[in-house]
Formats: sequence, structure tokens, C-alpha cells
Amino acid sequence: MGHINPDFEAETVVITGATSGIGREIALRFGDAGANVVIGDIEKEPKDADVPTHEAIEDDGGTATFVETDVTDSDQIHRLVSEAREYGGVDVMINNAGLFIGGSVRDLEPDDFDQIHSVNAKGVYFGIQAAANDMIERGEPGSIINTASISSSYAQFEQVQYDSTKGAVRMITRGSALELAEHGIRVNAVGPGQIATEFIEGWSEEAKEAAQEGDLIKDVPLGRAGTPVDVAGAYLFLASAEAGYITGELLFVDGGWQVF
Repeated sequence: MGHINPDFEAETVVITGATSGIGREIALRFGDAGANVVIGDIEKEPKDADVPTHEAIEDDGGTATFVETDVTDSDQIHRLVSEAREYGGVDVMINNAGLFIGGSVRDLEPDDFDQIHSVNAKGVYFGIQAAANDMIERGEPGSIINTASISSSYAQFEQVQYDSTKGAVRMITRGSALELAEHGIRVNAVGPGQIATEFIEGWSEEAKEAAQEGDLIKDVPLGRAGTPVDVAGAYLFLASAEAGYITGELLFVDGGWQVF
């Protein structure tokens, strides 16, 4: 099959949760495509690599910077987006930071409920707000992409708290797309399926090992767990001019998980 070679030269991409996993791969891909990459994460050191993401991009000849950011704090998100002004302002905002907490609806503690919603839903909401305000203030169109999940539409066992946050991401995406369209700002989401990353630390060790070895929690038509490489291209597509007439959509990247 052929390959699309996106060009984001001179554009600035802000990505939350890009130290490890899917976010790291997204950042590396945008760096390869010529973008200035601004990474916001609570940690600089990756869980799945030896070199921090921004340093890896710079080592390959790209431009990147790291800003310590807790997405549960809206002031820190706005500060992250303001850092993009060093490169002319944000053109693409990717709200990818996420948290998984599993467990029965009968047992979850209030603090855990608040934490997962603060990261997964509040972080996305205020990421959109910060990026949209920056784009509108500069009079520039842009693209905002949120990380949703198969859980945005499908319930999974002992994941009510997680499913509810990703359901919120879907509707935050759709509502924001409706409101921001008049400003030339497109808002979409990507819904990964079973992806083998360190993000699944909330699973049992047995489940994590199975996923990383290519086994599945649920069988999918393509017959394997996904990887960050499988997912990252969807973000570049939605950010590109090729997706210029797409907004308010949730693009599932799940190996066919939802079809049966």
C-alpha cells in the first residue's frame, strides 16, 4: 500500500500526554512532518523509551519543547498553549492526556471518580478552550483533536468511570465542533481500541502482558492488539488539509473491534 506524506512545515502542534505511548508516537510523527512540537505532560521521562520525546524529535533534526503540565489545572493548560506563541501560535491542538482507573461501580471511591474525570474530561474541555481562544485571538483557523476511545460508545466491564469520561469526550468534541465551525476551527476525536501501551497500567499484570504480546482482551477482525504506530496516523490525517471538510467526528482506530 502507498503512504501519505503529510507536510506540517512551519506549523505548531501542541500535544498533551506526549511523554509516552500513543502521545509520544503522535509527537514523533508530527516532528518528522516538520511541525514545531510543544509537549505538555506531568512527567518528562517516558515509560517506554530511553530518550524524552522532545529530545528525540530534536535529535532527528526537528523542533520541540517540553512544558510540565497538569491538565487538571486549566491555568497550566492555558500556559502550555501560550508557549506555542514562541513559534507563532498553536495551529493544531491534540488533547491526548488520559488516565485509566478500573473497578466495579459498587466500589469506586469519590476521589478516584473526581481524578479520572478531571484528567480525561476536564483536561480535554479546557484544552479546547485554550486552543480555540488562541486561534480566534490570532484570527487563524486550526484543528483540535481529542483522544476518545471505543469506550466513548461501548460499555466495558468494570469501566463505568472510564467509559463515562470518554463518552463525555465524544460530546465535548461534537458540541465544540458545532460552536467553533464559524471560526474555521475543526474539532474531531480519535477512538483507539485495544492498544498495547503503558497506559494500561490500570489493568492486571496478566492482562497487560497479554496485550503487549499481541493477545487480546476481546477478539477483533484484524487479529491483534494495536500499537501506537497504528493510531498516530489518524491524528495527522485529521489535522491535515485532507480532512478539511471533517468536523465533529469520532474516528475509531480499533482493528474492527466495534463491528462484532
